[in-house]
Formats: sequence, structure tokens, C-alpha cells
Amino acid sequence: MGKAIYWFRNDLRLADNSAWKLAIESGSQVYPVYIHSPDDDGEWAVGGASRWWLHHALQDLEDQLSRKGLRLIIRVGDPERVLQALINELGITEAFWNKRYIPAQFEADDRLHTDLVKQGIDVTVCNSSLLLEPWDICSGSGQPYRVYTPFLRAFRSNEVQDPVNSDGDPVVPCSWPGSLEVSGLGLLPEIDWAKGLRSFWKPTRAGGLERLRDFARRELDAYDRMRDIPSEDGTSRLSPYLHWGQLGPREVVAALSPMPDSNGKETYYREIVWREFAYHILFNNPDTDMKPLQPSFNQFTWREDAGDLEAWQKGLTGYPIVDAGMRQLWETGWMHNRVRMIVASFLVKHLLLPWQEGARWFWDTLVDADLASNSLGWQWAGGCGADAAPYFRVFNPILQGKKFDPDGEYVRKYVPELKDLPNRYIHTPWEMPASMQESLQVAIGDQYPAPVIEHKQGRDRALEAFQQMRERTKQ
Repeated sequence: MGKAIYWFRNDLRLADNSAWKLAIESGSQVYPVYIHSPDDDGEWAVGGASRWWLHHALQDLEDQLSRKGLRLIIRVGDPERVLQALINELGITEAFWNKRYIPAQFEADDRLHTDLVKQGIDVTVCNSSLLLEPWDICSGSGQPYRVYTPFLRAFRSNEVQDPVNSDGDPVVPCSWPGSLEVSGLGLLPEIDWAKGLRSFWKPTRAGGLERLRDFARRELDAYDRMRDIPSEDGTSRLSPYLHWGQLGPREVVAALSPMPDSNGKETYYREIVWREFAYHILFNNPDTDMKPLQPSFNQFTWREDAGDLEAWQKGLTGYPIVDAGMRQLWETGWMHNRVRMIVASFLVKHLLLPWQEGARWFWDTLVDADLASNSLGWQWAGGCGADAAPYFRVFNPILQGKKFDPDGEYVRKYVPELKDLPNRYIHTPWEMPASMQESLQVAIGDQYPAPVIEHKQGRDRALEAFQQMRERTKQ
């Protein structure tokens, strides 16, 4: 009887798992392995909020495996060396894993694949994290897409695979090697700041399935109308489950397909394809995690201002909708999508701070921090990426607040010092008369900050910087 390693990475589930299906059908004894390599990802090592999620996802994976009579072998170190050591220790003849599509990871996995095959190891690699491979969609000229709408049209012309049935029983090994405990990875914070995350999330596969069912039944039909209202539970909140592979995108599409056709269903489908587009862009443009897709923006002059950056990070900009979003992020590890666009626009336009700073902060504070989606979203906000909003479109945080949080419900929840303000001033507290500030104990500049920059001044400064960049690129 052969011996096989199954290497878990961002596919922390057994159901709808193509590589796992083939591993348990191989007839070999299956050794599930997770290798923690915090130094392996360099600039994009797993951030604080994601580490919290990963801790619970790994514990949940252990539970899934235990129901099959299996253990999760946990090791720490360089993946190639650790995997090689396990192969030698156990006498492994087969290896199974699912692909990762972050370019550096993809290349490292490809090198490892080649090395193992040279050693006589039978290696099987599958896709369980995307609906289609990043190279499956290309233009008529054979080039990757850079604009979403034609990508969407091309995507629709391809058949998407149904979820695979990978619920079979593996051959259980007769003996097990040593392993670390999940707690030994040190993923949880030493100072417990995760109370808000615990109250907001169920970071398990069961929690993801529950959320998917609820979204399909209650929110999907109105998704196109309600997804922009941050005070409502109108978005799917499936992103962390998809990022860590506790749910697969095939499962999501299959769960939503039987639902009645509606504008909400179509709008959400486009969001699923937008995730595919993010991987398509990053895979085909490997340096866009840190460099603009549009080369002209290499000439853009960004400011450096640690004070403004900290005010933005802490939700102390003086603009209530911006501050509410940043505080929601810190409290829950997540931010409403409409507010993500508002706070990102504010950082790169009003404050003229580099989009990379925003991407780094989101990476550390989001439980759904996904390099492809994070990079695409921040480049969109900065006007320098694929399908970028024109740089001269500057979100007005006052009007955005009044339009999408007209009664201030969202602001009052996450900026409690403003909870007693009348609706008239909830998005412009600096306009309150001094007597009202005193009676409500919300002195602007004391209990709540004055705006770090006036809206028109910030917009004009951004447009001037954009014009200067255009003039430099013509020279």
C-alpha cells in the first residue's frame, strides 16, 4: 500500500476539493499536512486579523479530518524542506495539492513539483479555488484582459465545473509522525483584541455554509439595491471563507444557481467573476501587488505624512463615514464594500497618500485579506489599475455618507461619540453651532476631530497632482 501526502494551504475543507478527492481515491494511506511558513511570503506574510482566522480555520480542519479518522500534521519552516523531510520520514510515494495563483507561490509550487517528480514522487495538482484558470480567458489576440466587461463576456462563454464529490473515506495510516498543535503556531494575538471578531464571525466551514444559505434565501434577491447600504446586512460576507478555502467558488455558484433570476442574483454573479478577474490580473501582471498597472502612475507624486496616515488608520479623519469604516475594520476585521471605496478614495485622493499604504493596512486588519482582490481594489481606487475609475473622480465623503447612510445608523454604531447628533449634522459635525456642541458634549477638535482637510481643498490638490503627472509623462 502506497503512502500519500495531502498538502493543505488555502483550501481548508474536504468537500468540493478536487485534489483531496483524488488523494482519497488513490488507495494510498493519506497523511494530511499543513506547513506554516510565516517568513515565506515576505512583504505579504499573513496579517494579524488573518492569523486569527487561520487559527480557527485550522482547528476546524482538524475536526473535519478527525471525523474521517485522520490527523492534521502541522510543521513550521520552509515548505520545500519540510515537505522533503516528511517524504523521507514517511516513505511517501504520492503528493497531492491544489494550486495557488499568487505568482510567487505558483512559481515555487511549480519548482517543487518538478523536483519531486525527478525523485520519483507521483504529484497531482488541481484547482479548487477558482472557477476557471487565470489562463483560460484571453482576448481574440491571445492576450490577457485588462478591462472587466470584455473579461466578463469571455468568462460567460466558458463552462464552469460543478462541485466535486470528495466526501469519500480515505485509507487511514497505521501510525503517525509528530506534529505541532495549532496553538503552537502562535497565530492568536498575545493581547486579546479579537473580541469584536469573535462576535461578528463564525470562522468555520459550518459558519460559511450557514452564511451562504442565509444570503441565498434572504439577501440575494435585493443584493443590487442593498449592497450599498452599510447599516444593512445586504452583502454576502463570504469573502474570508472563500479566501481560506472553507468554501469553494463552485459551491457558491451551485448554491445560488437554483434561486430565481433577479437583478440581485446577476449583480452578485458579477462580483464572483470580479474575484476571478482579480486573479487574472495579478497572475498575468505579477508585480501589480506593489506597482501600478498603468505605468504612467510611476510618475505620480505621493505625499508622506505619518500623522495623516495614522488619523486615517484610527478613524480620526473628522469625516464620519470614513471614520466609521475604519473603526468597523478594526473592530470586526471587515469593512462594508461601499465604505471600502469611500475610505480608499479618501486616502489616495484627499490625503494624497500612496495606495500601497492602504493595501498594507487592509492586509493586516482584514480577515478576508486576499492579495489579488486587495491589489485590484486599491489600484481601482487609485485610478492606476484595471478598470480604474478616472483619477479625477473623487468621492465626496459628505455626499457619500448622506446618500448611503442618510439617518447615520452606520456612523452612530461605529463612531459612538456622534450617536446623539441630529441627522442634519451627522455627516458634517463641524457645522454644528458651538452651543449644540457644548450641550451634546461633542466639541469639534476635542471629543471628535475637525476634518484633516477640507473636501474642496483635498479634491483640488488631488486634481493638481494628477495634472502634473500627465504633464510629466508627456515629456
